[in-house]
Amino acid sequence: MIRILIADDQALFREGLRTLLGAHADLEVVAEAANGEEAVLMAGSYRPDVVLMDLRMPVLDGVAATRRLTAARLGCHVIALTTFDDDETVFDALRAGAVGYLLKDVGSERLVEAIRATARGESFLQPAIASKVLAEFNRLSRAAPPPAEAPELSDREREVLRHLARGASNKEIAAQLDIAEGTVKNHVTSILGKLGVDDRTRAALRARELGLL
Repeated sequence: MIRILIADDQALFREGLRTLLGAHADLEVVAEAANGEEAVLMAGSYRPDVVLMDLRMPVLDGVAATRRLTAARLGCHVIALTTFDDDETVFDALRAGAVGYLLKDVGSERLVEAIRATARGESFLQPAIASKVLAEFNRLSRAAPPPAEAPELSDREREVLRHLARGASNKEIAAQLDIAEGTVKNHVTSILGKLGVDDRTRAALRARELGLL
């Protein structure tokens, strides 16, 4: 069972999310918060696996709340769930420790997939957000020192990596490459190990740095 905390200042939105997520046997909404300060307190009390965090809330905003949760090392994974996709907001949330970033117009299937992925310790970015991250990294890397030697990846691992960098999930990569989802998971694990990173976002950034994308 994946335990979820919803942090959003709109009661109707929280109610809708609770209903939507309650339709899945492996998901349980254990608490709701109307602002960032409540989210931090409730995370300490309920110890959720995943926090769905709005970024613009009263009392304490979602970025500051995410930063506190990261510092507290409670073991929960934060997904930013917001209407804002400007560069500053995106990068502030990711720097604060969010491992996922979704816009509120995301489909229910994609949201559930993101929750399950982050609960497994993976990062999850919508393709548009992943593109922003890679574009920013590209901009910064032009002034960076020459990259280290790239690790040896198989042809299949390179294919998986290209899809991963575009924000595709394991399920989507499996469909694109016509292979089993478990096989994709094995390839992703191998890629992370070879690149020396612990999540998909950093894998994409590291691969770009090493000229693998």
